[in-house]
Amino acid sequence: MQSTFPVLLIPAWLCLTPFALAQTQPPADTRPTRHLSVEDAVAMALEQNLDIRVARIDPQIQDLSVAVARSAWVPMVSTTFTGRSGDSPAASFLAGGEEKVTDNRFSNSVDVQQALPWGGGSYALSWFGSRTSTTNIFTSFDPILSSDLRMAFTQPLLRDFAIDARRQQLLVGTTSREISDVQLQEMVAVTARNVRNAYWDLVFAISSLDVQQQSLELAQESLRNNRIRVEVGTMAPIDIVEAEAEVARNEETVILAEAAIDQAEDRLRALIMDPSTPDFWNIRLQPTDTPLLQARDVDIEAGVQRALSERTDLRAQRKNLETTAVNVRYYQNQILPSVDLQANYDLSGIGGTRLLRGPGFPGDVIGRQSRGFGGVLSDILANDFPTWTIGVTIGYPFGTSDAEANLARSRLQRSQAETRLRNAELQIATQVRDLGRQVNTNLKRVDATRVARQLSERRLEAEEKKFGVGMSTSYFVFQAQRDLAAARNNELRAITDYIKSLVNFEAVQVVPITGGVSAPSTAPVSTAGASVPAGSTSGMGSTSGSQPGPFR
Repeated sequence: MQSTFPVLLIPAWLCLTPFALAQTQPPADTRPTRHLSVEDAVAMALEQNLDIRVARIDPQIQDLSVAVARSAWVPMVSTTFTGRSGDSPAASFLAGGEEKVTDNRFSNSVDVQQALPWGGGSYALSWFGSRTSTTNIFTSFDPILSSDLRMAFTQPLLRDFAIDARRQQLLVGTTSREISDVQLQEMVAVTARNVRNAYWDLVFAISSLDVQQQSLELAQESLRNNRIRVEVGTMAPIDIVEAEAEVARNEETVILAEAAIDQAEDRLRALIMDPSTPDFWNIRLQPTDTPLLQARDVDIEAGVQRALSERTDLRAQRKNLETTAVNVRYYQNQILPSVDLQANYDLSGIGGTRLLRGPGFPGDVIGRQSRGFGGVLSDILANDFPTWTIGVTIGYPFGTSDAEANLARSRLQRSQAETRLRNAELQIATQVRDLGRQVNTNLKRVDATRVARQLSERRLEAEEKKFGVGMSTSYFVFQAQRDLAAARNNELRAITDYIKSLVNFEAVQVVPITGGVSAPSTAPVSTAGASVPAGSTSGMGSTSGSQPGPFR
């Protein structure tokens, strides 16, 4: 869900040096620059992010799996052509003194078989035709044309009636297809959340560099002033060494801040850009949005209810529970006895050249009568020679069947899935409540860090005045400058954390959040030692007239 952030409060010292000024980058940087807002970054990610591209293929794969399952009910048509010629010894006195009998036969058949998508039944249609010639003197037709139409139907009455293996696979495949849609939605939402957070991390890194550069400039100014004081004899030379050390420390923080920008930029680049883009690693990403405050109340209970109904991981688990229920239903059906109704209906026709014989046995052939294939078809269509068969086949295993074991396992899996779903609902409610509290906590942090920054500005101003009249040393001035830089960074981090906590609170109601949601550190930024990690470093600021402190 997209969030907008109207301006309520913004530090005045940031108004004078906006977060995304190009001057925060090295002047010599001639790389091509891509200016983009946070919504531009999200739109680019939805189009070019590789994880989303991978996730978009899954529904297509599942569509093919469903198509494979549906193919179980596609009619199968087959055709067979057979030719046969054979000589057999005349082993009977009925052969009429012939030494061998020669038979020639050509036949063809057309078969159609199909499993029905309801009731578990199936049917088969067969058309069989042949032409046979023989030297057997007792035949009544030579050649003989014959044709048969056979119809068979099988219908389960118990097992496989309500559900069978084909329908089980279709239901499971359809559910898997729906899960892939949910997973695609989850990938889109997670990527959008990660892009927004990476965008604000880059904005913070750029702004932190601006703070460190201001501190470096102030330290350099202090060094110049100290050198003048030493030259006129109002300051000891040791103070120059201390000022030089302070400049060196600030130069290090600037270097670390620049490295932090490169790291944040690469993280955002990997989320929103296609690696095949020309100059993928050389394009500089320049944010145009600033981290502005939107002080708002969050309805934690409404967020919990929304998460319990819309979270993609819960929807996927519920779909998996549907799959388990299908398996239970299938194996409950499989433990029933096998009772199958079988019905067959055959129609026959005959034709060819009929031999007319005279008296005696077998009688001499005294004439021939031809009956073509049309007559054969007429016999079939007129239903002159029907044959029907009907029967019931009953089967039941003795002892424990594999279906009973599978049913017991499926019931356990369903119970396990139901418990896992309830546990997930509890964890999600806890996570939403935690992130909702983080929004309120981070808003309070903004107020607290703003006050701390204002007090640090006043303290530095006082130290500078005391130093000017000889009542303080450069050490305390530098310490106050470091504390002010740390306070500004803390305020900046609090503002960024508040915006990111709003992003996370909206996202956690739709998708699982697996990283970047731990409670923000409230420990003060260290100012001791020669270096502090970039992004939370202390530096030196200024409270001169050009850098007013209070929020405007």
